[in-house]
Amino acid sequence: MIPPARPRSSFTKGGKPMKRLWALTGLAAAALAWAPFAAHAEDAYPSRDIHVVCAFPAGSGADVLVRFFGDKLQKVTGQTVIVENRTGANGNIAARYVARAKPDGYTIYIHAGSSTAANYSLFKNPPIDPRKDLQVAATLNQQPFMVLVPADSPYKTLGELTEAMKKKGDKANYASSNTSGTVLGQLYAQATGVKAVEIHYRTGADTLNDFKSGRLDYGMMDPVYALSQAKAGRVRMLAVATAERMKAVPEIPTMKEQGIDIELPSWFAAMVPAKTPKAIVDKLNADFNKIEQMPDTVAFLAKFGGDPFITTPAEGQALMKKAVDDWAKYVEIAKIPKT
Repeated sequence: MIPPARPRSSFTKGGKPMKRLWALTGLAAAALAWAPFAAHAEDAYPSRDIHVVCAFPAGSGADVLVRFFGDKLQKVTGQTVIVENRTGANGNIAARYVARAKPDGYTIYIHAGSSTAANYSLFKNPPIDPRKDLQVAATLNQQPFMVLVPADSPYKTLGELTEAMKKKGDKANYASSNTSGTVLGQLYAQATGVKAVEIHYRTGADTLNDFKSGRLDYGMMDPVYALSQAKAGRVRMLAVATAERMKAVPEIPTMKEQGIDIELPSWFAAMVPAKTPKAIVDKLNADFNKIEQMPDTVAFLAKFGGDPFITTPAEGQALMKKAVDDWAKYVEIAKIPKT
């Protein structure tokens, strides 16, 4: 009788399990062999051109800020920094481009983090979720939105303005030229009972004639516009919408100081794709923090009414998550229709 065949050992030459084992062993060996090179790539970052993305056209206020930080990053890293202007959809085009870029630290989005967070609630179909698709490598500066009145206005404090606007009822009005101005106006109305009508302008500059003629009672405007017009003697600043006074304009009190519990900070950040390795994110954070502490950076930001805003990546990402939640409430309060 022929004895039954002995089962082939899974470790015998030619056995399929053995082939799988070899394959797995080969993959493991390859991974181990590649690991030092991958780690070295992160350790050597950056070693080639860096692309910084701006959401607004060349020559705009945002572009000036982005190019300033791009130039500084080039000097700190020793690598060429190329600014790319990818405009449209209130920053969504640029944000999506960066979120989908290779997560290697060579594509950086410099933009208002507050605006990036706001877009998630302002659009019916936002292309990205900034909490999941982007990583804040570094916060760069903080800028306040400001309450201002015409230069010849009788109101010297926010309290005086509020009292007068309550008396005017729906005959009162205010100017805005962007979403943050609209939201600040609605938060102010809700907190005080003021019923002023919003007059929305395409740009801040478009408000000048109406401020001068006395048509406008007050405005909720960005710091770049507010500072430039205040220095020219056309408007008077009454308050900043930040938690504390800004070092750039320490003479202007906060809304909170004047009895109105409102904070609406605007902050810029350097953001990268979400899966960017931590070592690279930390390196970018250190580089940008170094830039923010340079005296000429502090002076540059002060010209726009801003202060350096230094945080860790974890703190920056937590701020982004909070901003997304806050803006969902703001959009609801201001009854802003989604586009």
